[in-house]
Amino acid sequence: MTAADTHRTIDAIWRIEQAKLIASLTRIVRDVGVAEELAQDALVAALEQWPRSGIPEKPGAWLMAAAKHRAIDRLRRASLAERKHAELGRELDAGQQAVVEEIDAALDDDIGDDLLRLIFTACHPVLSTEARVALTLRLIGGLTTGEIARAFLVPEPTIAQRIVRAKRALTEANVPFEVPHGEERAARLSSVLEVIYLVFNEGYSATAGGDWMRPALCEEALRLGRILAELMPDEKEVHGLVALMELQASRLPARTAPSGEPILLLDQNRARWNQLLIRRGLAALDRADAVSGVRGPYTLQAAIAACHAQARTAAETDWVRIAALYQVLAFISPSPVVELNRAVAVGMAFGPQAGLDLVDELKSEPALRNYHLLPSVRGDLLKKLGRLDEARAEFERAASLTQNERERRLLLERAASCPA
Repeated sequence: MTAADTHRTIDAIWRIEQAKLIASLTRIVRDVGVAEELAQDALVAALEQWPRSGIPEKPGAWLMAAAKHRAIDRLRRASLAERKHAELGRELDAGQQAVVEEIDAALDDDIGDDLLRLIFTACHPVLSTEARVALTLRLIGGLTTGEIARAFLVPEPTIAQRIVRAKRALTEANVPFEVPHGEERAARLSSVLEVIYLVFNEGYSATAGGDWMRPALCEEALRLGRILAELMPDEKEVHGLVALMELQASRLPARTAPSGEPILLLDQNRARWNQLLIRRGLAALDRADAVSGVRGPYTLQAAIAACHAQARTAAETDWVRIAALYQVLAFISPSPVVELNRAVAVGMAFGPQAGLDLVDELKSEPALRNYHLLPSVRGDLLKKLGRLDEARAEFERAASLTQNERERRLLLERAASCPA
Protein backbone atom coordinates (compact mmCIF):
# COMPACT_ATOMS: atom_id res chain seq x y z
CA MET A 1 0.00 0.00 0.00
CA THR A 2 1.39 3.39 -1.01
CA ALA A 3 1.63 6.29 1.42
CA ALA A 4 -1.23 7.99 -0.43
CA ASP A 5 -3.41 4.87 -0.10
CA THR A 6 -2.61 4.66 3.60
CA HIS A 7 -3.60 8.29 4.16
CA ARG A 8 -6.89 7.78 2.26
CA THR A 9 -7.60 4.73 4.40
CA ILE A 10 -6.83 6.64 7.58
CA ASP A 11 -9.15 9.43 6.45
CA ALA A 12 -11.98 6.93 5.84
CA ILE A 13 -11.42 5.27 9.23
CA TRP A 14 -11.37 8.66 10.92
CA ARG A 15 -14.71 9.62 9.38
CA ILE A 16 -16.24 6.45 10.81
CA GLU A 17 -14.63 6.51 14.25
CA GLN A 18 -14.38 10.23 15.07
CA ALA A 19 -17.83 10.69 16.59
CA LYS A 20 -17.45 7.56 18.74
CA LEU A 21 -14.09 8.77 20.06
CA ILE A 22 -15.34 12.26 20.86
CA ALA A 23 -18.52 10.90 22.46
CA SER A 24 -16.68 8.55 24.83
CA LEU A 25 -14.02 11.12 25.68
CA THR A 26 -16.59 13.85 26.36
CA ARG A 27 -18.23 11.65 28.98
CA ILE A 28 -14.86 11.32 30.72
CA VAL A 29 -13.44 14.85 30.49
CA ARG A 30 -16.85 16.62 30.47
CA ASP A 31 -15.71 19.11 27.81
CA VAL A 32 -16.50 18.76 24.10
CA GLY A 33 -13.54 20.92 23.05
CA VAL A 34 -11.04 18.95 25.11
CA ALA A 35 -12.52 15.67 23.87
CA GLU A 36 -12.08 16.76 20.26
CA GLU A 37 -8.45 17.73 20.95
CA LEU A 38 -7.76 14.31 22.46
CA ALA A 39 -9.36 12.54 19.50
CA GLN A 40 -7.29 14.62 17.08
CA ASP A 41 -4.15 13.74 19.04
CA ALA A 42 -5.00 10.09 18.40
CA LEU A 43 -5.42 10.85 14.70
CA VAL A 44 -2.00 12.53 14.60
CA ALA A 45 -0.48 9.44 16.23
CA ALA A 46 -2.11 7.24 13.58
CA LEU A 47 -0.82 9.45 10.77
CA GLU A 48 2.68 9.17 12.23
CA GLN A 49 2.70 5.44 12.97
CA TRP A 50 0.40 3.63 10.52
CA PRO A 51 2.35 4.47 7.33
CA ARG A 52 5.32 2.66 8.95
CA SER A 53 3.58 -0.13 10.88
CA GLY A 54 0.54 -0.68 8.65
CA ILE A 55 -3.19 -0.31 9.40
CA PRO A 56 -4.06 -2.18 12.64
CA GLU A 57 -6.50 -5.07 12.48
CA LYS A 58 -8.90 -3.08 14.68
CA PRO A 59 -8.16 0.57 13.82
CA GLY A 60 -11.07 1.93 15.88
CA ALA A 61 -9.79 0.19 19.01
CA TRP A 62 -6.27 1.48 18.29
CA LEU A 63 -7.51 5.07 18.04
CA MET A 64 -9.58 4.64 21.21
CA ALA A 65 -6.55 3.32 23.10
CA ALA A 66 -4.38 6.19 21.87
CA ALA A 67 -7.01 8.74 22.88
CA LYS A 68 -7.42 7.02 26.24
CA HIS A 69 -3.70 7.30 27.01
CA ARG A 70 -3.78 10.99 26.16
CA ALA A 71 -6.83 11.47 28.40
CA ILE A 72 -4.97 9.75 31.23
CA ASP A 73 -1.91 11.97 30.68
CA ARG A 74 -4.10 15.08 30.74
CA LEU A 75 -5.81 14.02 33.97
CA ARG A 76 -2.48 13.20 35.55
CA ARG A 77 -1.09 16.61 34.64
CA ALA A 78 -4.19 18.25 36.06
CA SER A 79 -3.79 16.25 39.26
CA LEU A 80 -0.14 17.25 39.57
CA ALA A 81 -0.97 20.89 39.02
CA GLU A 82 -3.63 20.88 41.71
CA ARG A 83 -1.64 19.19 44.44
CA LYS A 84 1.64 19.89 46.06
CA HIS A 85 4.27 17.41 45.08
CA ALA A 86 5.02 16.60 48.70
CA GLU A 87 1.43 15.49 49.32
CA LEU A 88 1.31 13.00 46.51
CA GLY A 89 3.54 10.02 47.36
CA ARG A 90 1.77 6.72 47.27
CA GLU A 91 -1.64 8.38 47.11
CA LEU A 92 -0.84 9.74 43.63
CA ASP A 93 0.06 6.30 42.32
CA ALA A 94 -3.16 4.91 43.77
CA GLY A 95 -5.11 7.85 42.39
CA GLN A 96 -3.58 7.43 38.95
CA GLN A 97 -4.45 3.75 38.96
CA ALA A 98 -8.02 4.62 39.89
CA VAL A 99 -8.14 7.11 37.02
CA VAL A 100 -6.85 4.49 34.58
CA GLU A 101 -9.41 1.92 35.76
CA GLU A 102 -12.21 4.48 35.59
CA ILE A 103 -11.32 5.44 32.01
CA ASP A 104 -10.94 1.82 30.95
CA ALA A 105 -14.38 1.03 32.35
CA ALA A 106 -15.94 4.10 30.78
CA LEU A 107 -14.56 3.38 27.34
CA ASP A 108 -15.85 -0.18 27.51
CA ASP A 109 -19.45 1.04 27.90
CA ASP A 110 -21.97 0.94 25.09
CA ILE A 111 -20.96 3.62 22.60
CA GLY A 112 -24.58 4.22 21.58
CA ASP A 113 -25.41 6.08 24.77
CA ASP A 114 -22.41 8.36 24.33
CA LEU A 115 -23.23 9.13 20.71
CA LEU A 116 -26.75 10.07 21.70
CA ARG A 117 -25.42 12.35 24.46
CA LEU A 118 -23.03 13.99 21.99
CA ILE A 119 -25.83 14.63 19.47
CA PHE A 120 -28.00 16.26 22.14
CA THR A 121 -25.05 18.32 23.38
CA ALA A 122 -24.10 19.60 19.92
CA CYS A 123 -27.74 20.57 19.28
CA HIS A 124 -28.29 22.26 22.64
CA PRO A 125 -30.66 25.28 22.47
CA VAL A 126 -28.09 27.45 24.24
CA LEU A 127 -26.40 27.64 20.81
CA SER A 128 -27.63 29.54 17.77
CA THR A 129 -29.06 27.52 14.89
CA GLU A 130 -25.96 28.20 12.77
CA ALA A 131 -23.68 27.09 15.60
CA ARG A 132 -25.68 23.91 16.18
CA VAL A 133 -25.46 22.99 12.49
CA ALA A 134 -21.71 23.65 12.31
CA LEU A 135 -20.90 21.82 15.55
CA THR A 136 -23.03 18.81 14.63
CA LEU A 137 -21.36 18.45 11.24
CA ARG A 138 -17.95 18.87 12.86
CA LEU A 139 -18.32 16.50 15.83
CA ILE A 140 -20.79 13.88 14.62
CA GLY A 141 -20.46 14.26 10.88
CA GLY A 142 -16.69 14.40 10.92
CA LEU A 143 -16.56 17.17 8.30
CA THR A 144 -13.59 19.50 8.34
CA THR A 145 -14.09 23.22 8.86
CA GLY A 146 -13.27 23.77 5.19
CA GLU A 147 -15.84 21.20 4.05
CA ILE A 148 -18.58 22.81 6.15
CA ALA A 149 -17.64 26.26 4.85
CA ARG A 150 -17.76 25.11 1.22
CA ALA A 151 -21.07 23.32 1.76
CA PHE A 152 -22.76 26.47 3.07
CA LEU A 153 -20.79 28.97 0.93
CA VAL A 154 -19.47 30.69 4.06
CA PRO A 155 -15.85 31.80 4.62
CA GLU A 156 -13.83 29.16 6.48
CA PRO A 157 -12.80 31.56 9.30
CA THR A 158 -16.51 32.25 9.95
CA ILE A 159 -17.23 28.54 10.42
CA ALA A 160 -14.12 28.13 12.58
CA GLN A 161 -15.26 30.97 14.83
CA ARG A 162 -18.76 29.49 15.12
CA ILE A 163 -17.36 26.17 16.24
CA VAL A 164 -14.94 27.71 18.75
CA ARG A 165 -17.67 29.94 20.20
CA ALA A 166 -20.10 27.01 20.35
CA LYS A 167 -17.66 24.90 22.37
CA ARG A 168 -16.97 27.84 24.68
CA ALA A 169 -20.69 28.48 25.13
CA LEU A 170 -21.30 24.85 26.10
CA THR A 171 -18.47 24.98 28.64
CA GLU A 172 -19.52 28.34 30.11
CA ALA A 173 -23.16 27.22 30.37
CA ASN A 174 -21.99 24.02 32.06
CA VAL A 175 -24.21 22.00 29.72
CA PRO A 176 -24.48 18.45 31.12
CA PHE A 177 -23.36 15.61 28.87
CA GLU A 178 -26.62 13.70 28.99
CA VAL A 179 -29.80 12.78 27.18
CA PRO A 180 -32.58 14.92 28.68
CA HIS A 181 -35.68 13.38 30.21
CA GLY A 182 -39.30 14.35 30.73
CA GLU A 183 -40.68 17.48 29.12
CA GLU A 184 -37.21 18.78 28.26
CA ARG A 185 -36.53 15.70 26.15
CA ALA A 186 -39.24 16.53 23.58
CA ALA A 187 -38.03 20.12 23.19
CA ARG A 188 -34.41 19.08 22.86
CA LEU A 189 -35.24 16.30 20.40
CA SER A 190 -37.08 18.86 18.31
CA SER A 191 -33.86 20.89 18.17
CA VAL A 192 -31.87 17.83 17.06
CA LEU A 193 -34.35 16.98 14.30
CA GLU A 194 -34.42 20.60 13.16
CA VAL A 195 -30.63 20.66 12.76
CA ILE A 196 -30.57 17.42 10.75
CA TYR A 197 -33.39 18.57 8.46
CA LEU A 198 -31.76 21.98 7.96
CA VAL A 199 -28.63 20.21 6.73
CA PHE A 200 -30.71 18.01 4.42
CA ASN A 201 -32.69 20.93 2.98
CA GLU A 202 -29.56 22.94 2.23
CA GLY A 203 -28.37 19.95 0.21
CA TYR A 204 -31.73 19.33 -1.44
CA SER A 205 -32.38 22.94 -2.51
CA ALA A 206 -29.31 25.11 -2.04
CA THR A 207 -30.27 28.59 -0.88
CA ALA A 208 -27.42 30.28 -2.74
CA GLY A 209 -24.61 29.70 -5.19
CA GLY A 210 -24.37 28.11 -8.63
CA ASP A 211 -25.60 24.60 -7.81
CA TRP A 212 -29.25 23.58 -7.55
CA MET A 213 -28.36 20.81 -5.09
CA ARG A 214 -25.48 19.69 -2.86
CA PRO A 215 -26.05 15.92 -2.54
CA ALA A 216 -23.18 15.45 -0.07
CA LEU A 217 -25.16 17.40 2.54
CA CYS A 218 -28.23 15.23 1.90
CA GLU A 219 -26.11 12.12 2.41
CA GLU A 220 -24.67 13.48 5.64
CA ALA A 221 -28.11 14.37 7.01
CA LEU A 222 -29.40 10.91 6.08
CA ARG A 223 -26.47 9.29 7.87
CA LEU A 224 -27.14 11.34 11.00
CA GLY A 225 -30.85 10.55 10.84
CA ARG A 226 -30.24 6.83 10.47
CA ILE A 227 -27.85 6.86 13.44
CA LEU A 228 -30.46 8.66 15.54
CA ALA A 229 -33.16 6.17 14.50
CA GLU A 230 -30.99 3.29 15.69
CA LEU A 231 -30.30 5.06 18.99
CA MET A 232 -33.92 6.15 19.59
CA PRO A 233 -36.11 3.39 18.08
CA ASP A 234 -39.19 4.38 20.11
CA GLU A 235 -39.36 7.99 18.89
CA LYS A 236 -42.03 8.34 16.21
CA GLU A 237 -40.78 11.62 14.75
CA VAL A 238 -37.20 10.34 14.39
CA HIS A 239 -38.45 7.60 12.04
CA GLY A 240 -40.73 10.17 10.38
CA LEU A 241 -37.78 12.44 9.60
CA VAL A 242 -35.72 9.54 8.24
CA ALA A 243 -38.66 8.49 6.05
CA LEU A 244 -39.07 12.05 4.76
CA MET A 245 -35.37 12.39 3.89
CA GLU A 246 -35.15 8.94 2.26
CA LEU A 247 -38.18 9.66 0.06
CA GLN A 248 -37.05 13.13 -0.92
CA ALA A 249 -33.48 11.95 -1.56
CA SER A 250 -34.85 9.30 -3.93
CA ARG A 251 -35.66 12.12 -6.39
CA LEU A 252 -32.15 13.59 -6.48
CA PRO A 253 -31.03 11.82 -9.70
CA ALA A 254 -34.05 13.23 -11.56
CA ARG A 255 -33.97 16.79 -10.21
CA THR A 256 -31.38 18.15 -12.64
CA ALA A 257 -30.68 17.93 -16.36
CA PRO A 258 -27.21 16.85 -17.54
CA SER A 259 -26.33 20.55 -17.76
CA GLY A 260 -27.26 21.02 -14.09
CA GLU A 261 -30.49 22.91 -14.78
CA PRO A 262 -33.35 22.21 -12.32
CA ILE A 263 -36.22 19.90 -13.29
CA LEU A 264 -39.43 20.48 -11.33
CA LEU A 265 -41.26 17.60 -9.64
CA LEU A 266 -44.06 17.18 -12.19
CA ASP A 267 -41.57 17.18 -15.10
CA GLN A 268 -39.16 14.63 -13.64
CA ASN A 269 -38.47 11.24 -15.21
CA ARG A 270 -39.71 8.98 -12.43
CA ALA A 271 -37.78 6.04 -13.83
CA ARG A 272 -34.69 7.83 -12.49
CA TRP A 273 -36.02 7.95 -8.93
CA ASN A 274 -33.98 5.73 -6.62
CA GLN A 275 -36.20 2.75 -5.83
CA LEU A 276 -33.97 1.54 -2.97
CA LEU A 277 -34.37 4.86 -1.16
CA ILE A 278 -38.13 4.77 -1.81
CA ARG A 279 -38.37 1.32 -0.22
CA ARG A 280 -36.26 2.47 2.72
CA GLY A 281 -38.41 5.57 3.12
CA LEU A 282 -41.67 3.65 3.07
CA ALA A 283 -40.25 1.15 5.58
CA ALA A 284 -39.20 4.02 7.87
CA LEU A 285 -42.70 5.50 7.57
CA ASP A 286 -44.15 2.12 8.58
CA ARG A 287 -41.82 2.10 11.62
CA ALA A 288 -43.00 5.59 12.54
CA ASP A 289 -46.64 4.58 12.29
CA ALA A 290 -45.95 1.47 14.37
CA VAL A 291 -44.93 3.69 17.30
CA SER A 292 -47.94 4.79 19.34
CA GLY A 293 -49.09 8.39 19.19
CA VAL A 294 -50.37 10.82 16.57
CA ARG A 295 -48.31 11.73 13.54
CA GLY A 296 -46.06 14.74 14.06
CA PRO A 297 -44.90 17.24 11.42
CA TYR A 298 -42.07 15.09 10.03
CA THR A 299 -44.19 11.95 9.82
CA LEU A 300 -46.98 13.90 8.10
CA GLN A 301 -44.52 15.34 5.58
CA ALA A 302 -43.18 11.83 5.01
CA ALA A 303 -46.73 10.64 4.30
CA ILE A 304 -47.03 13.43 1.71
CA ALA A 305 -43.71 12.41 0.13
CA ALA A 306 -44.97 8.82 0.06
CA CYS A 307 -47.95 9.92 -2.06
CA HIS A 308 -45.53 11.23 -4.68
CA ALA A 309 -43.25 8.18 -4.43
CA GLN A 310 -46.12 5.74 -4.95
CA ALA A 311 -47.52 7.52 -8.02
CA ARG A 312 -46.12 5.94 -11.19
CA THR A 313 -46.78 9.12 -13.14
CA ALA A 314 -47.41 12.73 -12.17
CA ALA A 315 -51.00 12.38 -13.36
CA GLU A 316 -51.62 9.54 -10.91
CA THR A 317 -50.63 11.61 -7.86
CA ASP A 318 -53.34 11.61 -5.18
CA TRP A 319 -53.54 15.38 -4.75
CA VAL A 320 -56.76 15.22 -2.75
CA ARG A 321 -55.00 13.12 -0.10
CA ILE A 322 -51.95 15.39 -0.18
CA ALA A 323 -54.16 18.45 0.34
CA ALA A 324 -55.84 16.72 3.29
CA LEU A 325 -52.47 15.82 4.83
CA TYR A 326 -51.31 19.43 4.46
CA GLN A 327 -54.47 20.59 6.21
CA VAL A 328 -53.64 18.35 9.20
CA LEU A 329 -50.02 19.57 9.11
CA ALA A 330 -51.22 23.18 9.11
CA PHE A 331 -53.35 22.43 12.17
CA ILE A 332 -50.61 20.81 14.29
CA SER A 333 -47.68 22.89 13.01
CA PRO A 334 -49.07 26.13 11.56
CA SER A 335 -46.77 28.24 9.41
CA PRO A 336 -47.10 30.40 6.28
CA VAL A 337 -44.83 28.00 4.34
CA VAL A 338 -47.08 25.04 5.17
CA GLU A 339 -50.09 27.08 4.03
CA LEU A 340 -48.30 27.90 0.77
CA ASN A 341 -47.62 24.21 0.16
CA ARG A 342 -51.26 23.43 0.97
CA ALA A 343 -52.32 26.01 -1.61
CA VAL A 344 -50.25 24.20 -4.25
CA ALA A 345 -51.91 20.88 -3.36
CA VAL A 346 -55.39 22.44 -3.35
CA GLY A 347 -54.68 23.99 -6.75
CA MET A 348 -53.69 20.59 -8.14
CA ALA A 349 -56.64 18.80 -6.53
CA PHE A 350 -59.47 21.33 -7.04
CA GLY A 351 -58.27 23.69 -9.75
CA PRO A 352 -55.89 26.68 -10.01
CA GLN A 353 -58.47 29.24 -8.87
CA ALA A 354 -58.95 27.40 -5.56
CA GLY A 355 -55.19 27.39 -5.05
CA LEU A 356 -54.85 31.07 -6.03
CA ASP A 357 -57.52 32.08 -3.52
CA LEU A 358 -55.42 30.53 -0.74
CA VAL A 359 -52.17 32.05 -2.03
CA ASP A 360 -53.72 35.52 -2.16
CA GLU A 361 -54.55 35.22 1.54
CA LEU A 362 -50.80 34.84 2.19
CA LYS A 363 -49.64 37.92 0.24
CA SER A 364 -49.63 40.08 3.37
CA GLU A 365 -47.71 37.54 5.52
CA PRO A 366 -44.52 39.29 6.79
CA ALA A 367 -42.64 35.97 6.89
CA LEU A 368 -43.22 35.49 3.14
CA ARG A 369 -42.49 39.04 2.03
CA ASN A 370 -39.10 38.08 0.55
CA TYR A 371 -39.78 34.36 0.08
CA HIS A 372 -39.29 33.69 -3.62
CA LEU A 373 -41.57 30.67 -3.72
CA LEU A 374 -44.66 32.79 -2.97
CA PRO A 375 -44.55 34.71 -6.30
CA SER A 376 -43.31 31.53 -8.02
CA VAL A 377 -46.39 29.56 -6.91
CA ARG A 378 -48.68 32.49 -7.68
CA GLY A 379 -47.13 32.79 -11.15
CA ASP A 380 -47.73 29.11 -11.84
CA LEU A 381 -51.39 29.34 -10.85
CA LEU A 382 -51.93 32.54 -12.85
CA LYS A 383 -50.36 30.91 -15.92
CA LYS A 384 -52.75 27.97 -15.65
CA LEU A 385 -55.63 30.46 -15.51
CA GLY A 386 -54.37 32.16 -18.67
CA ARG A 387 -53.47 35.42 -16.92
CA LEU A 388 -50.07 35.53 -18.61
CA ASP A 389 -49.07 39.16 -18.00
CA GLU A 390 -49.60 38.74 -14.26
CA ALA A 391 -47.86 35.37 -14.29
CA ARG A 392 -44.79 36.81 -16.05
CA ALA A 393 -44.51 39.60 -13.47
CA GLU A 394 -44.70 37.07 -10.62
CA PHE A 395 -42.00 34.83 -12.12
CA GLU A 396 -39.75 37.88 -12.61
CA ARG A 397 -40.29 38.93 -9.01
CA ALA A 398 -39.46 35.40 -7.82
CA ALA A 399 -36.26 35.46 -9.89
CA SER A 400 -35.24 38.73 -8.26
CA LEU A 401 -35.68 37.24 -4.77
CA THR A 402 -33.84 33.92 -5.08
CA GLN A 403 -30.10 33.77 -4.37
CA ASN A 404 -29.59 30.52 -6.28
CA GLU A 405 -28.28 31.14 -9.79
CA ARG A 406 -29.77 27.98 -11.32
CA GLU A 407 -33.17 28.72 -9.85
CA ARG A 408 -33.03 32.31 -11.06
CA ARG A 409 -32.45 31.16 -14.65
CA LEU A 410 -35.33 28.68 -14.40
CA LEU A 411 -37.71 31.38 -13.13
CA LEU A 412 -36.68 33.79 -15.90
CA GLU A 413 -37.31 31.04 -18.45
CA ARG A 414 -40.77 30.54 -16.98
CA ALA A 415 -41.37 34.29 -17.23
CA ALA A 416 -40.31 34.23 -20.88
CA SER A 417 -42.79 31.40 -21.51
CA CYS A 418 -45.62 33.83 -20.71
CA PRO A 419 -45.78 36.06 -23.83
CA ALA A 420 -47.42 39.47 -23.65
